[in-house]
Amino acid sequence: MGMRVLAIDPALRNTGFAVIEAEGRDYRALTYGVVKNSAALTQSGCLVAIHEAVADAVKKYEPECCAVESVIYVQSFKTAIVMGAARGSAILAAAQRGLPIFEYPPKRVKQAVVGKGGAQKDQVAFMVRALLGLTETPPSDAADALAIGLTHLYATGRTTGATNTPKAI
Repeated sequence: MGMRVLAIDPALRNTGFAVIEAEGRDYRALTYGVVKNSAALTQSGCLVAIHEAVADAVKKYEPECCAVESVIYVQSFKTAIVMGAARGSAILAAAQRGLPIFEYPPKRVKQAVVGKGGAQKDQVAFMVRALLGLTETPPSDAADALAIGLTHLYATGRTTGATNTPKAI
């Protein structure tokens, strides 16, 4: 078995997740999806659902580490707090199982996967599909998680042979 990374694109209503395995220079998505929380679900209910989904993925796929999108700039304090809570719920689920957590800013993820930091969501999804040889284009939140996972593999040299190991948070 090669290196497995759990990747998360956190949000309260639509958290993208993925597990990618790197075997030398070959990599494949073992799973990916979106934790979709309905508008009727309370914030605390959403946080529990995110935590459970991440915990289940860790238990089932046994990744070695977790990569997550770092905090992004938002104009609303309320939005920032809600996003931080969703991110915290996901990180806690991975950290409770002993996984080191690595974070990557959105521009770095886009740069790593598409080649430009200002790439649009559909460009990220298209490139992720191509890079992983997927038969369908993943939903945008899942595609973002896949891109975060690929970024971590690139940063650790698991796909290129280079080493530039990031520090865990």
